[in-house]
Amino acid sequence: MLARETHGGNTVDTHVMTQTSQLVLMAQKLRRISILATTEAGSGHPTTCMSCAEIMSVLFFHEMRYDPKEPGARNTDAFVLSKGHAAPILWAALHEAGCIKEDPLTLRQVKSPLEGHPTPLSPWVRVATGSLGQGLSAAVGIALSRRFDGIGARVYCLMGDGEAAEGSVWEAAAFAAHNQIDRICAIVDVNGLGQSGPTMHLLDAEAYGRKFAAFGWAVLIVDGHSVPELIDAFEKARATEGRPTAIIARTAKGKGVSALQGKEGWHGKPLKKGPELEAALRELGDTEVTIPIKPRTTHVTSLRTTILAHGEVVPEYAPGQEVATREAYGTALAKLGRINHDVVVLDGDVKNSTFAEKFKAVRPERFVEAFIAEQNMVGMATGLAADGKIPFASTFAAFLTRAYDQIRMAVYSRVGTLVLCGSHAGVSIGEDGASQMGLEDLSMFRALLESTVLYPADAVSAERLVAEASMTRGVIYIRTTRPKTPVLYPNSERFPVGGSKTLRTGANDRATVVAAGITLFEALLAADQLGKEGIPIRVIDAYSVKPIDGKTLRRAAEETKHVITVEDHCIHGGIGDAVAHEVSGLAHVEMLGVSKIPRSATPREEMEIHGITAAHIMATVRKVLGL
Repeated sequence: MLARETHGGNTVDTHVMTQTSQLVLMAQKLRRISILATTEAGSGHPTTCMSCAEIMSVLFFHEMRYDPKEPGARNTDAFVLSKGHAAPILWAALHEAGCIKEDPLTLRQVKSPLEGHPTPLSPWVRVATGSLGQGLSAAVGIALSRRFDGIGARVYCLMGDGEAAEGSVWEAAAFAAHNQIDRICAIVDVNGLGQSGPTMHLLDAEAYGRKFAAFGWAVLIVDGHSVPELIDAFEKARATEGRPTAIIARTAKGKGVSALQGKEGWHGKPLKKGPELEAALRELGDTEVTIPIKPRTTHVTSLRTTILAHGEVVPEYAPGQEVATREAYGTALAKLGRINHDVVVLDGDVKNSTFAEKFKAVRPERFVEAFIAEQNMVGMATGLAADGKIPFASTFAAFLTRAYDQIRMAVYSRVGTLVLCGSHAGVSIGEDGASQMGLEDLSMFRALLESTVLYPADAVSAERLVAEASMTRGVIYIRTTRPKTPVLYPNSERFPVGGSKTLRTGANDRATVVAAGITLFEALLAADQLGKEGIPIRVIDAYSVKPIDGKTLRRAAEETKHVITVEDHCIHGGIGDAVAHEVSGLAHVEMLGVSKIPRSATPREEMEIHGITAAHIMATVRKVLGL
């Protein structure tokens, strides 16, 4: 029989008191480590760690089901630290739980994986955080991934109250509630202080609770420093079905040290070595505690890794057939869906324009309607990719610009494969006008470190490049166009990443024209006409914009001495700049592209106005040759 004790008139089990006392002490230990680590580093955010110490203690040493030796397991609960500046307490918790061997006091050191904000240099970090407001979307993506495979694991996302001002948080909240993702739990650390002053609602936890409730979440408001209240809240969250749960935790920034607690001016400021640090540590008191973690897993219906059926994506087009590359994108997705069970398609309420609806028709259970919320769509795709899925997320190219922060964080998350497709690119979409024209997309994706940028011109290359993208690591961008274009290539043609296709060439070529997508056809028209005039030119399809085929471009530059680029994209940062970088010093480069703000007109009028037609290419060739 269990021993019983009486405390304040209430009789409780002794082992419960012991467990609670241990968790309280562990919270103090996590505070102590966070203070020591940031002081040693000379930078960091100790006070935001101190406000969430009890939350982290209860999560890692009581609530979550995981195996400290298996960071990549999927049949275990997952954790996303959305308030990434609290990284020191994450490293402290992982170290105390036996998950990592690295000393938390190596925080922010160049040879340590324990960075200033969480990144996957530590295998326990699934997505990079620190750019606030993105963790909940990624957590939703991880939860979706587990749902697809029948894994009953839960996903916990610890957020700050300051980042709750970000619209992306509420995009994720709306999606999770609408899709009844009941295995996700958001914890909002309401400490009332941001970086430069008070947060929007100060310590009004009810204000945050009302917002989550309005979006359809179950809401629990607790004292974030009360271990019993936190344990109870997590138990209730685990038992909630049909909707996600938000635990709103009232806390104090800098909790546990009177000189810091609730005080402004301490955000991102470590304590100084000497009396300041020593006084804080004395106030925290004895923090010697160890809580062994017993490995726990969760229910699995059909855990699996990537399963490939027999077959591949094989185009089936007739030469000259008119097909838009955006439609070929959808056709290829449907084929991929039949042979690769890890492919997931997300779309921003334009599936009948991006043709992602073709995937939905064959694999509706792995199609995600993200609605008009591109930041959340990309954030969820990042979470899916981090959990081993192969997400394809599509919308109009112009609308991906609003999710650029999520896109760059996907790069820093070192995801396996994440494919983004932007359709309706360039002025060639016509009458819809400038707001709908993707004119900056090539430059923004080229600027990302270790990204891949693909730009097919016809249906065959589009299908082949979709398949290539699914087998390429990192963030991959596919640019598709609205107008139909004739099929150029045989169905058997291959399009490796980093390659190009030379479509017109001869020993006496006097200039080289480099194009991609819709302007490739203008280049071919120009080449054919100039050939009739006795002016042979070379035409290269730079379908792989990044990495670009530098070897072929340099050879062409050396042999023809003149290079002209033509693109349905802003003149800055696109194909022209990519080519110029490769052939610098080898040839004179002329760039044709969009250099002024477009207005509504027909596609042909638009291309004429912006100087990217065959006639303009021909005129530029004659100019550089002095004819």
